[in-house]
Amino acid sequence: MNSLFIICVDDQPEVLNALEQDLKLFDEKFNVEVCDSAAEAIELMDEIDQHGDYAAVVITDQVMPELTGVDLLSKITGDERFHDTQKILLTGLATHEDTIQAINTGGIDHYIEKPWSKEEITNIIKKCLTQFILTKGIEYQSYMEYLDQDTLYKSLKTNT
Repeated sequence: MNSLFIICVDDQPEVLNALEQDLKLFDEKFNVEVCDSAAEAIELMDEIDQHGDYAAVVITDQVMPELTGVDLLSKITGDERFHDTQKILLTGLATHEDTIQAINTGGIDHYIEKPWSKEEITNIIKKCLTQFILTKGIEYQSYMEYLDQDTLYKSLKTNT
């Protein structure tokens, strides 16, 4: 079975630590990885793909040195290997223009403002994982406790 990864990208260690803590409940079935730059995230995604695994969700900050979160999301969107990867912009400093660019070129699936709540980010990750698993046609039964039940139900109802 292919491994599924949740990748968190932020240049601030305290934010990455907080994300790791909030996403611990996914550790049993998913690999939660942290990267302190967009370049590191791109390198990790290449490795994941080379091993035949999946980058299911990428959560990125906007304001980072070298490449911004929108730059990273645009690269992911432009790479056919990651067409189905769910993309989340997590930021407290994005401008209106950044947000528009994230939607138009970064193909974001969700936008979360800092500070976030554990419940908010958990629910959004569940929705993203559900969407990814359904889109990829991955057998979802073993992931049930980590999926958004409403999203799953609506998809199954539509496909019957």
